[in-house]
Amino acid sequence: MSSRMGRCEVEALRGDVVESVHRVHVAIAHADQGLIASAGNPAHHSFVRSSIKMFQALPFVEAGGVERFALTGEELALCAASHGGEPFHVAAARSILAKAKVTEAALACGPHLPLHEPTASAMLCAAETPGRIHNNCSGKHAGMLAHCAQQQWVTNGYHKPAHPMQQRVLTTLTHWMRIGAEEVSVGVDGCGLPTFAIALDAVAEGCARFSAAVLSGDPAPTTIFNAMVAHPEYVAGTDRLDTDLMRAAGTRLFAKVGAEGFYCAGIPSMKLGVALKVEDGSKRAAEPAILAVLQNIGAIAAAELDRLKKYTHPELLNTRNEVVGHVRTSLHL
Repeated sequence: MSSRMGRCEVEALRGDVVESVHRVHVAIAHADQGLIASAGNPAHHSFVRSSIKMFQALPFVEAGGVERFALTGEELALCAASHGGEPFHVAAARSILAKAKVTEAALACGPHLPLHEPTASAMLCAAETPGRIHNNCSGKHAGMLAHCAQQQWVTNGYHKPAHPMQQRVLTTLTHWMRIGAEEVSVGVDGCGLPTFAIALDAVAEGCARFSAAVLSGDPAPTTIFNAMVAHPEYVAGTDRLDTDLMRAAGTRLFAKVGAEGFYCAGIPSMKLGVALKVEDGSKRAAEPAILAVLQNIGAIAAAELDRLKKYTHPELLNTRNEVVGHVRTSLHL
C-alpha cells in the first residue's frame, strides 16, 4: 500500500458487456501514520449516515450506561445497528427501553416495515401495523434515550441537533476524527437524527483510532467492538453483509454499512480504518467494493472471502430468476 491515489470501480455486466459503472472513493488510514492508501478522491465529502453508529454509542458507554442499565452484549450491539426488524431485534430494543424506563412513544424514528423481508411478509399477512420499534435504527434511538435518562436530560427533542445528546455525538466525532466542527456539515438522516457530512480520510482516521483504542484495551471502544463481533446478527441480521462478514472474520474486524453507498470498517490488530463511498450511492457496488478493499489490505483471508461469494460477485437476475449478468470490482490502491 502507498499514499498515491488509486482507482476503484464496480462494473455491472449483462452477459459479457459492461452495462453500468459505479465510481468508488476509498480512504485507508493508520492510527499513527494517517492516510496510507486511497482510491478515487480520499477527501470526498459526503454524509456518513449509519456507518458511524459505533461512535454514536460511545458517549453512552463512556458514561457507564452499559453497567447502569445492565445491558447485554446483544443489546449494546443493537445500539450500533441498522437491524432488519426481526423479532429478536425488536425484543432487544424493547428491553433497552424497559431498562431505561422509557416508552416506545418516546422514539423519534418513524415506523416502517422490517427490512427483513420474511418478517415484513409475516406482519403483512397478520395485518400487523409496523411501529417505530421496527425502524432499523430503533436500537440506536433506544440507546440514546437510555443515555438521556442516565444524564437526566429531557428526552423530548433528543433527536434535534441542539439537544445535549446530539451535541455530545458531534463532539465525539470531531475528537476521534481530529477535525473541527466547522469541517462538518449537518443534515437530517432517514431516522430523524442528525447525520454528518465529513471528508472520507477523516472518517477513515476515526475508524483507525477506534481500532487502535480497541487494540490497547480502551474500555468503551473495546466494549462496543466486543459486542458487535460477538453478536453480529444484532448489528444487521439474516442475510446481511455486516453480519456475515463479522462472522467470517471472527474478532478481526468491525464493519458498518451506511445508506447511499457508505461503508466503514476497522481492523484493530493492524490499527487500520477504512471509509468507502460509492459516488452514485449504489448498495450493489458498496458491498463488493468494501470486501475487495479488505482483501487487498490483508484484513480477510481468501477462504473467508469464499464464504461471502454472494456479496463479492453478486449475480444479476431477471424476473424469470435467470442469471443474466454479474457484478465485478476493479481495485487499484
